Amino acid sequence: MKIAISTDGEFVSAHFGRCPSFTLIDIEDGKVTKKTTVANPGHQPGAIPQFLHQQGVNCIVAGGMGMRAVSFFEEYGIKTIVGVSGKIDEVIEQLIKGVLKGGESLCKPGGGKGYGLDKTECDHPNKEECDH
Repeated sequence: MKIAISTDGEFVSAHFGRCPSFTLIDIEDGKVTKKTTVANPGHQPGAIPQFLHQQGVNCIVAGGMGMRAVSFFEEYGIKTIVGVSGKIDEVIEQLIKGVLKGGESLCKPGGGKGYGLDKTECDHPNKEECDH
């Protein structure tokens, strides 16, 4: 299974569309067989789901995303897990153990519109993890 994690430094990015990069990991037989980082290709509707599909991703982990983005991922058969925060390495450990739990999206509806990667104002409840 290939998983993409929206990444901002060492942490899961609160919004998948504005993250600087994605950490891509391959997990086979309970072990990470490959881990790479790729730059965010840009926050245009449908661009990231298409890009991650081309990378062979089966699942995306993020702090949040809107329902429209979720539907784009579903069109490519990519599972979405939102409401995730914390350090990337801790999230990977939880994925390996099969205990990663998602929750409510950390992004407000419409919060990503018109901002792209350069948004400087944080809308998320856990401001310590929001490093714009």
